[in-house]
Amino acid sequence: MNRKDIAELAGSAGLGAWTAFGVLSMVVIGHEGAPLFTDEDALSWSVAHRPDVALAFARGLTATGTGVIPYVLVVLAGLLTGRTTRQRLLAATLAPACLAAGQGLRYGVMELVSRPRPALSNWAGHASGWSFPSGHTTTAALTAGLVIVAISVRAPHGRTPLCLAVGCWGALVGLTRVYLGVHWFTDVLGGWLFAVGWLGVCLCAAARWLPARLVAERADPAGPARERTRP
Repeated sequence: MNRKDIAELAGSAGLGAWTAFGVLSMVVIGHEGAPLFTDEDALSWSVAHRPDVALAFARGLTATGTGVIPYVLVVLAGLLTGRTTRQRLLAATLAPACLAAGQGLRYGVMELVSRPRPALSNWAGHASGWSFPSGHTTTAALTAGLVIVAISVRAPHGRTPLCLAVGCWGALVGLTRVYLGVHWFTDVLGGWLFAVGWLGVCLCAAARWLPARLVAERADPAGPARERTRP
């Protein structure tokens, strides 16, 4: 796809995600933060199914969705994306900037909605602040999206298994927040929608406005062959 197609696809995906997120936010606010459709059932199941091994796994996995780990991942992905030093440095700067800005915007929405978390008696992990949208979920989903974009640019062939693994990690971090009892499922759903919306904004902006010489583009494998066949 060319840059125009990428911008249109990212913009459309982002707009759709923002619309769904806006609707969900209004529903949460309209119900004054009370549990919604699947929230209580998901929490009840989680509390009733917590063997020690599963709890240890969930706590370890949820820890990868916050702190320094997401930033390390997106910086490394940025460094691997470009084909020149300038492109690598630009990608390694823009990726964490996208992540940090998304976290800041998410925090503002969280304060605005001010949804209470599930009861403390259900918690099996650490949490702080309001509940909607889930911060770990948003951060992990944004990180996974940025890494998947980098993989798609740098490794156009044989990328599917790796992209699926990264996507599963991003999704599972969100689900651990419900399993540990510190978020409602709709908090996690809101985090996923928020991440897709913000990633769409960032990708659309990069595709539209970054100078072409700075954007890491795939090399045309037919280019050298054409050069050799010229008279």
